[in-house]
Amino acid sequence: MSGRLVKAVLSIFSLLTVGADLYAQSVQPGTQTNGSRSSNIATAVPFLLITPDARAGGMGEAGVAVQPDANAMSMNPSKLAFLDRSYGFSVSYSPWLKSLIPDVNLTYLSGYYKLDDRNTIASSLRYFSLGEIQLTDISQQDLGVYTPNELSFDVSFARKMGESFSLGTSVRYIRSNLFSGQFSAGQQTKAGNSVAVDVSAYFKKPTRFLGKDAILSAGMNISNIGTKMSYVDGYKGYFLPTNLKIGGASTFILDDFNQFTFALDFNKLLVPTQPVYNTDGEIIAGEDPDRSVPAGIFGSFTDAPGGFKEEMQEINIAAGMEYWYNQQFALRAGYFYESPKKGDRRYFTLGAGLKYNVFNIDFAYLLASPQKSPLANTLRFSLLFNFGQAK
Repeated sequence: MSGRLVKAVLSIFSLLTVGADLYAQSVQPGTQTNGSRSSNIATAVPFLLITPDARAGGMGEAGVAVQPDANAMSMNPSKLAFLDRSYGFSVSYSPWLKSLIPDVNLTYLSGYYKLDDRNTIASSLRYFSLGEIQLTDISQQDLGVYTPNELSFDVSFARKMGESFSLGTSVRYIRSNLFSGQFSAGQQTKAGNSVAVDVSAYFKKPTRFLGKDAILSAGMNISNIGTKMSYVDGYKGYFLPTNLKIGGASTFILDDFNQFTFALDFNKLLVPTQPVYNTDGEIIAGEDPDRSVPAGIFGSFTDAPGGFKEEMQEINIAAGMEYWYNQQFALRAGYFYESPKKGDRRYFTLGAGLKYNVFNIDFAYLLASPQKSPLANTLRFSLLFNFGQAK
C-alpha cells in the first residue's frame, strides 16, 4: 500500500468508517489517527485522544494525578491550580505514526498564568497535520492534492477549593478540515466544527506513607463533552471522543536528592458502542447508537453487545514510574494496555527529563513491534518554561 493511500485511509478512519452512507468507497479497515486499530470504538477527531506531553508519554500515558507542570491542562486542567510558578508555557512536538507515513505530526502549545494563590487561567492549541494526500473519487479520478489537518483551541480555568483539592474546566473549539469542498457519494463535504468542555478534579496530600515522606494524589478528567461533528450539511454527525480518565499517584521523597513517583490511570470512552446488525440491518445485540450526546455518555456504561465483559474491555490502563535526582534529572518508564478487542494498543514507553533553572526538556520513546503497532518508535519532545518565584 503506498504512503498516499495509507494517508487517505487514515483520514477516512478519523472520520469514522461506520459512516458508510457518506464514505462509500472501498476502504479496508486500518488505523485511526490515535493509533488504535479500527476495531476500537470509532469517533470523530480521535487526535484529541493523543497525549502530547512527553513526560506523560514516557510514563505509559499516565498523568491525570501526577505532580503538575506547564503541560498539566493536556491531562487534567484542575492541576493548574497547584503550579508553584507565576506563569509559564510549553511546546510539544511528535512525528506521529512514523512507521506508516513520514509527514504526519502533532504540535501542542500551552501557557498558564496564576491570577493569585487559588486561581489559574491557561490556554492551549493542538494542531494535527496529515501532510499531503492525493485525493481520488470512487472511479479513481484525480481530485488534486490536499493538506488535511485538525486543530483544537482551549481556554482553561482552575481553582483551589482548599489546601488539598482543586476543580478545573476547559472550553474547547475543534475544527477538522479533512475533505473540505470535496464531493463524496454525490454530496459536498465541509470542514467539521464543534465545541466541547472538560470537567476535572485533583486532590493531593503530603503525608507519611510506607515509612517515607510522600505526596498522595488522585485526579479525574471528563474531556470532550460536546456537540456532534458533521462533514455534510444535514447529516446527523459523529460523536466526539468523550473520555473519562481517573487515576492516582504516589510520590515518595526518599531524601533531598532522590524522589520516585508511581502512577496508574484508567480510561474509558463515553460514547456508544456499535451494536451487532443482521443482514437486514436490524440490531440483534447492543443498543441503537443514534442518540443524543447526554444519552450517549450515560448509556456508554451499559450498551456493549457483549455485556459487562465487553464494557470492561473498553477500559484502557496506563501505568508509569518517574525518578528524579536532585530535581534536575528524571528517568521514566511505563506501559499502556488496550484490549485486543478494542483497538489493541499495547506498548512500553521510556522517557527522560532535564530541568535547569526555569527551563525543562522532556523526551519520550514508544517501544513496540513495527509489525504489530503503527505507533512503534514514536518520539515525543516537550520544552517547558516556568517563570516567577517558586512557592
